[in-house]
Amino acid sequence: MNKDFSVYIDLSPIAIVILDEHGKIISSNPAFHGLTGQYFNGDMPSSFLNLVAEDKKSDTEAIIKKSFNRQISAEAQVLSLMLPNNNEIIVSAYFSLLEGEIQNILIMHLINITEQKNLETRFAHSQKMQAVGQLAGGVAHDFNNLLTAMIGFCDLLLMRHPAGDQSFADIMQIKQNANRAANLVRQLLAFSRRQTLQPKILDLTDVLADLTNLIRRLIGENIELKMTHGRDIGHVRADQGQLEQVLINLAVNARDAMKGGGVLTIRTGKCLIDKSHPLPRDLVSPAEEDATIADGNYVLVEVIDTGCGIPKAILQKIFEPFFSTKEVGSGTGLGLSTVFGIVKQTGGYVYVASKENEGTNFSLFFPIANQQEVSAAAATENAAGDKPDNVDLTGKSTILLVEDETPVRIFAGRALRNKGYTVLEADCGETAIEIMRDKGGEVEVIVTDVIMPGMTGPSMIEKITQQYPNVKVIFISGYAEDVFVDNYGSERSFNFLAKPFTLKQLASKIKEVTG
Repeated sequence: MNKDFSVYIDLSPIAIVILDEHGKIISSNPAFHGLTGQYFNGDMPSSFLNLVAEDKKSDTEAIIKKSFNRQISAEAQVLSLMLPNNNEIIVSAYFSLLEGEIQNILIMHLINITEQKNLETRFAHSQKMQAVGQLAGGVAHDFNNLLTAMIGFCDLLLMRHPAGDQSFADIMQIKQNANRAANLVRQLLAFSRRQTLQPKILDLTDVLADLTNLIRRLIGENIELKMTHGRDIGHVRADQGQLEQVLINLAVNARDAMKGGGVLTIRTGKCLIDKSHPLPRDLVSPAEEDATIADGNYVLVEVIDTGCGIPKAILQKIFEPFFSTKEVGSGTGLGLSTVFGIVKQTGGYVYVASKENEGTNFSLFFPIANQQEVSAAAATENAAGDKPDNVDLTGKSTILLVEDETPVRIFAGRALRNKGYTVLEADCGETAIEIMRDKGGEVEVIVTDVIMPGMTGPSMIEKITQQYPNVKVIFISGYAEDVFVDNYGSERSFNFLAKPFTLKQLASKIKEVTG
């Protein structure tokens, strides 16, 4: 080879390797050595095919042969290379045939596109998750309307058929099954990150202490439970019920992974994440666009089992909805997607590390609440402790009820009239505005759905408050409060009641607003 030509190859920042027609390496430059981790110290393979991933060798060999026969286009070919440390990289390869007097040689330029491919995969995954999340949220919204009516009419029936009545047990069965359906809907909303959270300042040590007996019963006698609590780990801001659901889901998954028994360890501690204290390398995050954890102080909860582990090939799929490693009929595939949705909506992060036949470690990172939040929560809790348990839920105010779902409107109207309120009903925003023109001076509270055909609840309220700025408003919705805030804005005060709600919850909210 011409000496000057070799110098240019050596100085190139792009990895270059020169092959003969059998794929044997004739020469390569330092950039190629840096890319592949191979050096001229006895480890350099004689054939380029020895660097190619096993399942891609035949395809790569065919590409090399076609290049020598000029049967391949000048476009880049995507190849997978297996490095000595068992790490696989993806490269974009450009082939150029150089004809010589003695032999023809193939010059191959290689560009590392591993990160680009990973970004493309994460982007495609995030789009898919977003689409499924929107679908789940929409389905859950419609179900919440149905469940509100079902639970509400059960409450009305129970007023006429109290305990001791022969119909009482049947009505309670209907209501209990409707509540079970509501829990499933909450799982869908948790996955889509649209469920209504009621966050408060929590000590995770106390939460886990309350859950210990339940978890012991869930995992069975053949699995040992170890609880290890860190000292002074701080507080977190989260919804206690949802957080308990996260821990129970992970405990059940761990139990299912240890069919023959084992050890389940739940460990808490305080963790600092920054450049000097990065995440352990074996922790894998779901393939999300926002998977990188932000620097800061976190409360770390680890749920560790000694079970069968999760194969590396599916490790990032386990958080997808309806993906399950269990036998058909043994799981919904919503457990881990629910965990992921709840933790992300709480502002936290989920990571997992697993080795087959050794076990799995789920690591949950929750931002530590600042001291001002902790102090304010303590003051609020003390004040709440002075309130009486039995509150009179009757009233005499005039209420405008705006709801396009007829069963929900009928139930809510009857429930409020039973409590002594005067109720005006409207099935859409336009009708509500007409009622306010005639009787707006009498209306003290407007209870309105958020999403309705034609005019939305917030748009209707904006028009009404121009003439009646002091009217009180309660928004009801099958979506979460934080989703509503994103669209309505937090600068204006409002009251919110999430569907499905019971008769008592509706009456309590009205009483709270009217004073």
